[in-house]
Amino acid sequence: MGEAYTRGSLVCVGTGLNLGGQITVLSKSYIELADVVFSLVPDAFALQWLESMNHDVRSLHRYYAQGEEIKSRRDTYQQMVEAILAEVRAGKRVVCALYGHPGVFACVSHIAIRHAREEGFEAKMEPGISAEACLWADVGIDPGQSGHQSFEASQFMFYCHTPDPSTHLLLWQIAIAGEHTLTKFHTNSDCLRVLVEQLSEWYPLDHEVILYEAPNLPTQAPRIERLLLKALPDARLTPITTLLIPPAMPLKVNHKILAKLGISEEHMG
Repeated sequence: MGEAYTRGSLVCVGTGLNLGGQITVLSKSYIELADVVFSLVPDAFALQWLESMNHDVRSLHRYYAQGEEIKSRRDTYQQMVEAILAEVRAGKRVVCALYGHPGVFACVSHIAIRHAREEGFEAKMEPGISAEACLWADVGIDPGQSGHQSFEASQFMFYCHTPDPSTHLLLWQIAIAGEHTLTKFHTNSDCLRVLVEQLSEWYPLDHEVILYEAPNLPTQAPRIERLLLKALPDARLTPITTLLIPPAMPLKVNHKILAKLGISEEHMG
C-alpha cells in the first residue's frame, strides 16, 4: 500500500460541555493540526468555535433524519462512521470532535476507532469532560460517599437492572425513555409513567429527584430542577436532560464481612 494510505489516522476528542473552557490542551492541539475535523456539537456557536481552529470542519449532523424523514439512528451512525473512515483511508489526519466525552453515549467514536484499527490505521480516543463530571460539580455531590449507578434510561427499562436505593442513580437520555424504534428524539408521558411505576419498586413516589442539564455557554447556569418522582411524567425534558435520583435510604453495614475482617462498626472510617 502507498505511503498516503498508511499515513491516515484517527483521534476522537471531547470538547467538554461548556464552550471553549472544558477542552484539554492536547485535544485542542489535535483539532488545530488535523487535515479534517468531523464534529458533533450542540449548536452553531460550538461549530464556529471549531472552525476558528481548523479550516476543514465537517458537521456530522447532516446524517440525522431531516424534516419529516423517518430514519433509524443505526443508519445515521453507520453513515457517520463511513464518512470518517473514508478520510482516514485517503491518508488524512482525521479528528472527530464530540460534545462532552467522546466515548460516553457516543457509539460513533468507538465504532470508527475499532474499524480503523482493524484496517491497520492508528486510532485512539482522548478523554473529555462529560455531563456526569459537570453534574457532580454543579449539584455538589461526591459520588464516592455512597457510590452511584448509571444507566441509559431505555436500557434500564428494557432490561432487568436492579438499582441500589442507598446510592445515587443516574438515568441518561431520559427524554427518550422507552423509545425503541431509534427514529424518534422524544418520549411521551405514558412511557414516563411506566418508568415511574418501575422505579416505585425501590423509591417512594414522593421521593425528590433532580432534572439536570449542564450549561453550554459560560453565561448560562445549569438546570437543577427538583421535583417529586411522581411528577416526572409531566416534566419538561430536553435531549440533554439527565435524571438524578438521590439515595432513598442510608447505606447498610455488612456485619458479616466486618466480622471476617475483625472490624467493628465503631472503628469504621
